[in-house]
Amino acid sequence: MGRSRETEWPKDLGEPRFLILRLSAIGDVILSIPVLCALRERFPQAYICWVVEPASRSLLEGHPDLDRLIVIPKKWLRSPRSFFWIRAELRPTEFDVAFDIQGLTKTATIGWLAGVRRQVTYGTRDAREISPWLATDLVYPTRVHVVERNLELLRVVGIHEPRPRFRFPGWPEAGHRAKELLASLDLPERGFGIINPGAGWPSKLWPPERFGLVSRYWGEHWRLPSLVVWAGSKERCLAEQVVARSGGWARLAPNTSLTELAELSRRARLFLSSDTGPLHLAAALGTPCVGLYGPWPADRCGPYGDHCLAIQKMRLDAPSHRRRKAPPIYMDSIGVDDVCTACDTLLARQAPPLAA
Repeated sequence: MGRSRETEWPKDLGEPRFLILRLSAIGDVILSIPVLCALRERFPQAYICWVVEPASRSLLEGHPDLDRLIVIPKKWLRSPRSFFWIRAELRPTEFDVAFDIQGLTKTATIGWLAGVRRQVTYGTRDAREISPWLATDLVYPTRVHVVERNLELLRVVGIHEPRPRFRFPGWPEAGHRAKELLASLDLPERGFGIINPGAGWPSKLWPPERFGLVSRYWGEHWRLPSLVVWAGSKERCLAEQVVARSGGWARLAPNTSLTELAELSRRARLFLSSDTGPLHLAAALGTPCVGLYGPWPADRCGPYGDHCLAIQKMRLDAPSHRRRKAPPIYMDSIGVDDVCTACDTLLARQAPPLAA
């Protein structure tokens, strides 16, 4: 493919066929959903397909703005058979434009296999490996937050500064299970907060005993019990430590699916977490969120929206591989009082504190 700076298409594209390439991770898939919503709003007759890995499947399956969702194995690039399968699945559609939001070899190759007419990605470090070399259009974003940077890719098809919207499929079964779970733990809807102590990288973890102290503060100052969520045995261990330090105000959640977590988040008054997929999911659903940030920049990767706050005392200006190995000081610099103050701000917008 021949590369160039972005060139806007003619205004009348008829009924275009779009391919969205954002395979992982869960949080990044969520932060890319406004691209899908903006495309559907601007081109209601378009055919839109999204290629994703299994972990995020449930967030997109049945999405009202999608015509097709293709789920591929996580390590498909190592399987020659997958090359032929992906080509056979995508090439007959004759896609007009692929948006390589992830900007990696594994996403760029899918666009190449699909035989797209134009492939759009970033001309900055947002796109790495061979992604810029397989693109026909390189976009140089000017915004800071990843949600708004993703939307800037749409300038190529004449969409300028769209209003970021997060839309999700309906999950009635997960909603029913969320209600049952809350009832079993004696937690009223809109009468509890969620704490998520886990994270994808150790350098993003905040000490679990501090989460426990925040939970205790919520209870004593706001009469707000906490539901501590987790995924996997390591996160469950962290969650148990949070409960142990909460002064009896926290309940340990059972193992939940991603959609069940989403429905629990819809019903919570507040969501507290470090930088991880569940935080971005809660923020996208409109739940007030407090995000805790260390090595990664909060202004770029924080929970999106005016209903959210991000706390960051230190950050590391370095490549991602160094941020993943950053020492604990970046997260440890955030104090319990810092977090309680941010929570007070968001809770005060909803109701005055109850007497202790």
